[in-house]
Amino acid sequence: MSSEASERIIYGIQAVRQALKEQTGQVVNVYLLRELGSERHARLADELRGMPVHLERCDAERLAALTGTDKHQGVAARIAHTAAMGEREARDFVSGLAQPLILILDGVQDPRNFGSCLRTAEAAGVDLVVTARNRSVDLTPVVSKVASGAAELQAQARVGNLVRFIEFLREQGIWIVGADAAAEQSLFDLDASGATALVIGGEGRGLRRLTRERCDQLVRLPMRGAVDSLNLAVAAGVCLYECLRQRGAT
Repeated sequence: MSSEASERIIYGIQAVRQALKEQTGQVVNVYLLRELGSERHARLADELRGMPVHLERCDAERLAALTGTDKHQGVAARIAHTAAMGEREARDFVSGLAQPLILILDGVQDPRNFGSCLRTAEAAGVDLVVTARNRSVDLTPVVSKVASGAAELQAQARVGNLVRFIEFLREQGIWIVGADAAAEQSLFDLDASGATALVIGGEGRGLRRLTRERCDQLVRLPMRGAVDSLNLAVAAGVCLYECLRQRGAT
């Protein structure tokens, strides 16, 4: 399976603005609420006048039908988007990286969590986000809305067998780190200065057994308060920024 171009809908002011900023040529249509409701809408309309994109003014019902929600913030866009890499393409991509930082999501099914992870991954300089074709949420308009443009920028792969792909990464000399609340070692015991793949489990269940067994190291987040766990997207962000810190971020 290789990546192919397809069209999909994104919505929300920030997500659309980011798509226009980073990949104007891939924005096919922009749908803007006929009755502008805020200064942000007015600014976006002004920006669109100078861009080579087709603008369609429409009512709220049309936007809701396009996006599947009434929380579209008065704007949507149809973009020509390259699909996620398949496993073979992802292997070739990883093989060309010198010292990669990879995020693997093991069974994340909530689109808001996935969108948050993509946004943080892109901000932290992650080279590739990997999910399984089964048991994982796909790239949806909700994911793009939460990711605020990062879903269109972040390199992604959807593989048929996550465990097999992890084994490939280990063969490439990449250190596999699983986030696990029951781990004996703390996140701060991790050495992420080299090639690293961080594995985050899905909502509720965490890492699956076979995935956990393929990890070179399991780490937990130190918890000082009364709560005993964090939302997976928050946990992913904490872990990724510790990796970034160790890699010399300023």
